[in-house]
Amino acid sequence: MNTKSTNITKVSHRVAKETRWRANGHQGGVLWLTGLSGSGKTTLALELEQRLFKQGFQAYVLDGDNVRHGLSSDLGFSHEERTENIRRIGEVAALFADAGYIVISAFISPYRRDRRLARSAASDPFHVIYLDADLKVCEKRDPKGLYAKARRGEIPDFTGISAPYEKPERADLTIDTGALSVEESMDVLADYVDRAFALPEEAA
Repeated sequence: MNTKSTNITKVSHRVAKETRWRANGHQGGVLWLTGLSGSGKTTLALELEQRLFKQGFQAYVLDGDNVRHGLSSDLGFSHEERTENIRRIGEVAALFADAGYIVISAFISPYRRDRRLARSAASDPFHVIYLDADLKVCEKRDPKGLYAKARRGEIPDFTGISAPYEKPERADLTIDTGALSVEESMDVLADYVDRAFALPEEAA
């Protein structure tokens, strides 16, 4: 993207990403968990982070609510502000991934264009994980009481109620979290991660 800053030069690291991968014993990259509020993003992200950490992996969760307490505390939920939020997260995820981490990003990120921008910022490996729980299921769960507030008109621009969610057209992995238990969903996700982030032979 274009930058307003001038007279700046991008600095290249002296440690190659493959060197970091070998030191960590796994590739770095981004897992981008997307889905409606209540689809299980934060639950699975935190479960996966804990499991990977116990296995010796360098992993870190970027969660939508946490980010809005700091990095994006100046943003609301209009279309434009959501786009800027995801842009910021994409750039932060890119830095973590470049450092060799497995970044587990848990964001509704309702717009396809914004997810493409995040992928562009982070580059590969970048994996879109779609948690496919429909509105009826998510609204029934409503762990934060947000759907009830949105139905009463207390939360404007709420995804699934007064703002759209654009399903990924080509997710790298789709998990039916509306039908599967947390444990079953976790098994599917963990199996995917084991395969996706294994060191390639030439880097091992």
